[in-house]
Amino acid sequence: MRHALGTLVSLLAVGSAWLATPGAAQDVADSGSILRLDARLDALVPAGAQIEKLADGFVFLEGPVWDRAATRLLYSDLRGNAIYQWTPAGGANDYLRPFFTGPGPGLRGVGPNGIALDAEGRLVVCVYGSRSLVRLETDGTRTVLAERYEGRRLNSPNDVVVGRDGAIYFTDPPFGLEGFDDSPLRELSINGVYRLWPGGELELLTSAQERPNGLALSPDESILYVANSGGALTGWMAYDLRPDGVTNPRVFHDIAGAEGPGGADGMKVDLAGNVFATGPGGVWILAPDGTHLGTIQPGEALTNVGWGDDGRSLYITGRTTLYRIRLSTQGAIP
Repeated sequence: MRHALGTLVSLLAVGSAWLATPGAAQDVADSGSILRLDARLDALVPAGAQIEKLADGFVFLEGPVWDRAATRLLYSDLRGNAIYQWTPAGGANDYLRPFFTGPGPGLRGVGPNGIALDAEGRLVVCVYGSRSLVRLETDGTRTVLAERYEGRRLNSPNDVVVGRDGAIYFTDPPFGLEGFDDSPLRELSINGVYRLWPGGELELLTSAQERPNGLALSPDESILYVANSGGALTGWMAYDLRPDGVTNPRVFHDIAGAEGPGGADGMKVDLAGNVFATGPGGVWILAPDGTHLGTIQPGEALTNVGWGDDGRSLYITGRTTLYRIRLSTQGAIP
């Protein structure tokens, strides 16, 4: 694995892979570019912002989350079957590798996917190999939080976010199963978005999305955003979140026809309600009203993002590379 502390790749290396909107302003950074489509972006991404390449040589990264207590970033490698840590002083190092050690016949990967920290600093992990949601306890043991819905095994928990009240939200598409919906291992006929209450009750919020993927909560946790990575809609949905479920499902932003590597995947929301979502060609920055303000374009297909440092750094996982960019806006650190 190679580690880079500076910014290494020029826009020329990105070349024609990025298709900018004609007339759109574009900032050039050492590890990619920033596409500016709306003047509101200037208050979020400062002029001259640099996309830093922090480490590369991974297999399929996911789930960056900042551990404030230890001043480090934790992130997963789904196909590398590991969780890594990155620190300013030490760079990238193993945290848990291998993560999953059981058999995985019929699966497209066995490692950890989305990860999040709860209020007690415990890591909550979506695991393809066990098709479950688990929590890493402070003593190193693992607690299975969810593995079945109505007695049937989950498909392959994908991404996760923890609410301030302790409720855990996660998506369960078939991406971890060979054959997806046609996998002989599949027990559920739905691809669900779930809420797990602190008391252990697992609630299906919606099964209307064909390919639910990344998800995030608005700053006041009244809106749940969910990426949809295939089917009739590709893009991001929004739901009004209530104690008894979700209401008012709506298309937040449709990316049909968008070009560039990657698809609708992981996302985070800043304190002002702007959504930073990995999509075709980079990190799409969407205003609270769904307007596409611009895109952070490191130069490869991306999977997820996470706030770090003082909340003004956005860490970005590409499929093989970890990036960071300093912003003018700020996100919440668990």
